Amino acid sequence: MKLNLTPSSSPQIGVLATLLTTISGVISVDDIWGDEWDILLLSLQSTAPFLHIGALVTVTAISWLVAGYVVRRERSNFQVMMLLIYMVILLAVYLAPLTFTCPCIMDRHTLRPRPDIIGRRGAPMLAPENTMVSFNRALQYGTSSLEADVTISVDGVPFLMRDRTLKRTTDVRKVFPVRQYDDASFFNWTEIRSLNAGQWFLESDPYWTVGTLTARDRSRIGNQTVCSLVEMLRLAARANGSALLNVRRPPPEHPRYRSWFMDTLWAVQKAGITQKRVTWTPDTDRGRVRGLPQTANEKLSVEEMRQRGITSLTLHYSKASHKDLQEYLANNVSVTVYPVNEGWLYSILWCSGVPSVSSDAPQVLRKVPYPIWLMSRNAYDFIWITSDLVSFAVIVGIFSFQKWRMRGMQSYNPEQIMLSAVARRSSREVNIMKEKLIFSELNNGLSSTEELCLYPENGYATYSHGELSH
Repeated sequence: MKLNLTPSSSPQIGVLATLLTTISGVISVDDIWGDEWDILLLSLQSTAPFLHIGALVTVTAISWLVAGYVVRRERSNFQVMMLLIYMVILLAVYLAPLTFTCPCIMDRHTLRPRPDIIGRRGAPMLAPENTMVSFNRALQYGTSSLEADVTISVDGVPFLMRDRTLKRTTDVRKVFPVRQYDDASFFNWTEIRSLNAGQWFLESDPYWTVGTLTARDRSRIGNQTVCSLVEMLRLAARANGSALLNVRRPPPEHPRYRSWFMDTLWAVQKAGITQKRVTWTPDTDRGRVRGLPQTANEKLSVEEMRQRGITSLTLHYSKASHKDLQEYLANNVSVTVYPVNEGWLYSILWCSGVPSVSSDAPQVLRKVPYPIWLMSRNAYDFIWITSDLVSFAVIVGIFSFQKWRMRGMQSYNPEQIMLSAVARRSSREVNIMKEKLIFSELNNGLSSTEELCLYPENGYATYSHGELSH
């Protein structure tokens, strides 16, 4: 089977190949990212003005290829379709800023104060989570509050543990190998306190930060034990900070199933911290809470929050849209967004007016004293409209040039094209080519009785009429 590729079919093959590559790329990215599209959408919010400029440059550059294909003398349905698709894409790029919701396009005088940073389980990138060394490190990096996960032991002592079991963050498999898969709440406080809660961090290096620690820090981390709620609250009180507690209610068969609330309240009172500085989440046993503020960790409407008496929310960043945040803030609802570990995300939330964020990386957010970028609406509108006009002018110029260029190419006859192709060859080759062209013309116009006489020695070719010699 022989495949003939003509010049007219090459652009079609290129367009189809590009389309198939794009589709396969989108499918691959969707399969790899999965649940990460939310963070991608947020990043697009942050970079939308700059991506728009990049898109303008791209569609403007592509116009050279599109114009070179559609301005040809012959016309086809594919050419028309290609031009229409390009015009639709171009119009969409020009008008894209109308759909942007970029919080950092705002006037500087309307920017709210810098959001408070809550140490989520301390500073878990620098020290093992929910340990005293981790909370101390978070306070060193300027956090105003500490967040911890609370579990109630079998003898009623609230301690800090994120997982249901002790296996990941302690050496329970060495000390109590038979019980390593048991619920952490079914251990008593003496057993829990005997476990090492720091060595796992040095061995697994979950954030690749162990190499940056000093020998003294490693020694201190390696000797950490499970932290009690009282210890963490006392540390927050000494630092004049506050606390956010994520309390996990024990299972029904647990001996403290009915008294877990009183156990937690007793720890708060024993720590000596003001109850107004301790926020309770999730939103359970609201009727029993009198002095402790409570926050909901689910997205609720303003009407539902008013009915339930909730004045604050703790939301995942994927659920904290700019529109919802503005509605909450307009109704005096305090919102804490988690986890915020990147400077650009912190900047977006700062521009959105979020009062506080919960972070695993307070050391990163500390380096963001001001939003990464801020632009007034008038300034952005000017940049947007100017960029669109410049792009449109360049594209019109490219199409005009390609049309003029194509007309010039179509005005050449075959002899001119052939002579132009050999213009740089030697004079002898040029003379031979000229002779062939003249000979071809004469063969088409002369009879068999005509005699052709060539005189290459003087650079000219002539012919005369007469009888052929025998």
